[in-house]
Amino acid sequence: MQYFTEQAATHGELLERIRQKYGERAKILTHRTVRIGGFLGLFAKDGVEMTGYLIQETPARQKARMQEEKKKILENVRGDQTMQKVLEEVQALKKQLEIQNPQTVEIAAIHPTIEQVTDILSSNEFSNTFINMIVERMRQELSYEMLDDPQQVLSVVLEWIGEYIHIKDRSRNRQSGTLVLVGPTGVGKTTTIAKLAAINSLGSKGERSKDVRIITIDNYRIGAKQQIETYAEILQVPFASVESFQELKKQMILFEDADLILIDTIGKSPKDYMNLAKMREIIEGCAGKAEIHLALSSTTKNSDLREILQQFEPFNYNAVVLTKLDETMRIGNLISILYEKGKALSYFTDGQRVPEDIERAGRLRLLKTLEGFPVNVERLQRKFEGMNLEPDDADDRPMKDAVSPVEQKQLYSIGSEITKTKWGEK
Repeated sequence: MQYFTEQAATHGELLERIRQKYGERAKILTHRTVRIGGFLGLFAKDGVEMTGYLIQETPARQKARMQEEKKKILENVRGDQTMQKVLEEVQALKKQLEIQNPQTVEIAAIHPTIEQVTDILSSNEFSNTFINMIVERMRQELSYEMLDDPQQVLSVVLEWIGEYIHIKDRSRNRQSGTLVLVGPTGVGKTTTIAKLAAINSLGSKGERSKDVRIITIDNYRIGAKQQIETYAEILQVPFASVESFQELKKQMILFEDADLILIDTIGKSPKDYMNLAKMREIIEGCAGKAEIHLALSSTTKNSDLREILQQFEPFNYNAVVLTKLDETMRIGNLISILYEKGKALSYFTDGQRVPEDIERAGRLRLLKTLEGFPVNVERLQRKFEGMNLEPDDADDRPMKDAVSPVEQKQLYSIGSEITKTKWGEK
């Protein structure tokens, strides 16, 4: 809030000075008699001093006042058509606008609603870059009156966050007949491959029933080949294991009639450059026909997230599969970094059950996870419906009877065993 102190010889003269200088925004707080003028304490005269403050002017009120100023200019122009007079009035108005606009920005910068939104974004672990982007957009697009309604602002900001979440287009995803899953050790690639095989071969989770094949190039972890092979056996999906570029190329030819080929890869540290390069060479046996998805654990800390995304960049992955979504309560860092890197999401996994704990990526799932925001599900669905990138629940079909309840229990048991295996992925 801006305060002022003014002095004049008389009460009337001082009020006129304040009116001319500050206009109707000035409100008087105190007034008192003071000694003004003189030299070294001599010849001073009695005068009046007033202190007060300026009312924070809303953009709507400021616009109305400027309209009044324009009318006054036009009236003066009608009475005096000299160009000098017009220029003086216009320059005075321009100067006043230049003074008022910075003050309006300053008011918006310290508005309590902006501080509240910033705190909520921080508590959800959004990056500073992402938070600054949201704050800047609030300053540019939200009126001062709207900022006075925190719930409405939070609702709008939640929609903005949804706009920054990229979802892989389903139609593009169906064009490719091969999906390769890469990623570091421990993110759940093998279990995810099994889930993808289940929902595609059984025709569940909105997927049509497909002729599926599974290939693994993970022959290094203890029990890895046996685990994925057992999954394939239960699902009645043909399975193959390869160790080189030539073997993968040959197997791709043998499986070329399949609707979908799923390839499980070696889990390596992103710092293991030599083995990452070797794995990339093997994957080239797909002859460029594969979609490559990066499996990324939702529990990964920020510094590691950036490094993983960067180190797997040479694979030219098309999308990201977020795993272990049930093991974290803060996802702002994931949304921030994936937006900054321009990466789209394809699937979410949130448990070991096969095939239940997997779903196509959707904005609503992530937005509902954020804390402190009012979630209007119907409004968000309407907001993003036009993008046609959300999972279509209307297409969901029950699983066909290819898997018995006993086998379902066995699938879940195998998933649990992966977490118990010393060298296995979680």
